[in-house]
Amino acid sequence: MSEEKLNIMRHSCAHIVAAAVKALYPKARFGVGPAVENGFYYDIDFSEPIGEADLAKIEEKAKELIVEDLPFAREEMEIDEAIKFFKKEKQDFKVELLKDLKEFGTTKMNSEEIPDVGGSSDKATIYRTGDFTDLCRGPHVSSSKEIGIFKLTKLAGAYWRGKSENPQLQRIYGVCFYTQEELDEYSRKLIEAEKRDHRKLGKELDLFHIDEVVGLGLPLWHPKGAILWRMIEDFWYKEHLKSGYSLVRTPHIGNKTLWETSGHWGFYSESMYPPMEVGQNLKERQNKDEVKESEEYLIKPMNCPFHIQIFKNHPHSYREFPLRWAECGTVYRFEKKGELSGLTRVRGFTQDDAHIICRSDQVEDELKRVVDFILFMFKSFGFAKDDINVYLSVRDSTSDKFVGAEDGWNFTEKVLEKVAAEKGLNFRKDVGGAAFYGPKLDFKIKDCLGREWQCSTLQFDFNMPQRFQMTFVNKDGKEEQPFMLHRALFGSFERFIGLLIEHYAGAFPLWVSPTQVKILPVSEKFNDYAEQIAEKLRNEDLRVEINETDESLGKKIRASEQEKVPYVLVIGEKEKTSGAVAVRKRKEGDMGALPLDDFLEKLKEEIKEKK
Repeated sequence: MSEEKLNIMRHSCAHIVAAAVKALYPKARFGVGPAVENGFYYDIDFSEPIGEADLAKIEEKAKELIVEDLPFAREEMEIDEAIKFFKKEKQDFKVELLKDLKEFGTTKMNSEEIPDVGGSSDKATIYRTGDFTDLCRGPHVSSSKEIGIFKLTKLAGAYWRGKSENPQLQRIYGVCFYTQEELDEYSRKLIEAEKRDHRKLGKELDLFHIDEVVGLGLPLWHPKGAILWRMIEDFWYKEHLKSGYSLVRTPHIGNKTLWETSGHWGFYSESMYPPMEVGQNLKERQNKDEVKESEEYLIKPMNCPFHIQIFKNHPHSYREFPLRWAECGTVYRFEKKGELSGLTRVRGFTQDDAHIICRSDQVEDELKRVVDFILFMFKSFGFAKDDINVYLSVRDSTSDKFVGAEDGWNFTEKVLEKVAAEKGLNFRKDVGGAAFYGPKLDFKIKDCLGREWQCSTLQFDFNMPQRFQMTFVNKDGKEEQPFMLHRALFGSFERFIGLLIEHYAGAFPLWVSPTQVKILPVSEKFNDYAEQIAEKLRNEDLRVEINETDESLGKKIRASEQEKVPYVLVIGEKEKTSGAVAVRKRKEGDMGALPLDDFLEKLKEEIKEKK
């Protein structure tokens, strides 16, 4: 069955759940209820808030309605008639949407079209399902018996239309599948996902925590988390230098005028931290007769404008291109409190950023180089090409929200699609999904549970080269605007590390594991010998810890297993006398005794191959 039909069934299930709510809670007011990944949700304002325990009652009622084989009847209403109808039903949120539809011919939520509202400034589309009537564009299944197996999973809060100044509704989440077997498999993966939750493992493995005293969305990296980060970052730098990139470094703040020029202050100021005013207040306190004009600075939400200013520092010839400038730059965005989630949604994060500035005749080759680089980087961390889904986001040609010349868009969209096809990427086209400033390829990684994680982005930008008047002198001696590609491989270090934690359940590959070897002396009289072994391993750039506690060997081994250390060395009289080490490998257990030099060579080979 196609994904489109599955989403239709899930959207229809949302309506059935809403019909069940209406039957049980007649005073409920309904927001919107679209299909989402694996299921659906519906935002509802109950006269009195409900609890998680009430979901079972709603689910039972919805199943009763499904058995009744209720039809999904589509109708078109004159817009004023629809407003009158929903006013009578006391459905204020639907009335608000209809008024927007009447005035603007569309409805928006957070600048995006509301997913399940249909109609125009003259007519509205509604669906009737039993006693429940909804404002909806559809389509739906023909009757409720076509809905498969579903389960309501949780309650959450959601502001109406995504704005904190609006009423907070209760969002009912549900999952929906064709068969019980699919639901059971989803439930199994859900249990496994809870075990792998990077927030839980981050605490258990002593990697990081987020402290409200410091600030929400601002992770604090503990020693083991910091060394994990360092191993990944060192690898990133090494491979970029090998791939012909030059490194740049930029400040954490910039003058507000920079962000006004880039357009970020006009378009994204709600997601930026407020300006810091410096200069004037200090002077007023020191000498009121010498007040200097104040300056306003912003904490940077992205690195691009700084890289452009480096470009603009001197004139450029066509012979210099391509320029590949890379930076691991920390940026800050004021995400809403309710949207923060561990390492995957934070307020301060480090982008593995790069900008490629080139001529039109170089664009295709540069795109291919980046695609190859992305595939190489993820292969190094254990992800195959088949683990990567790619989304080609292009503009909707009927929309006027995009900047840049027509020929520029046509050229870049075609070359992105050509490169994706020639490189054999598993990609799908997302019409209308492009940013207003250019088309892009988004690379999403599937982890061991099949979940997608947004990582790499390869993005054209027509906006900032125009705004900053970027030019070079072409071979005819005339000024020409270069092409600029934004490119991130991991997306952000925080999210990528969150992905690695969950994908490997904290059992990292040896080459990035915070602790690679744990040495366990069987008693304190072997501590000195354990130190000698540790020193030898550290001299070979291995990360080693010694457990010198007076606990039993069994407890020490169990602790090492819980810490998910790749290799454990047990040191006793036999090992000290023979110069060997008793080796235990994660998940495999006792590997017997090995001469220390042989063990060391084994580790070096495994690290080199990045197994």
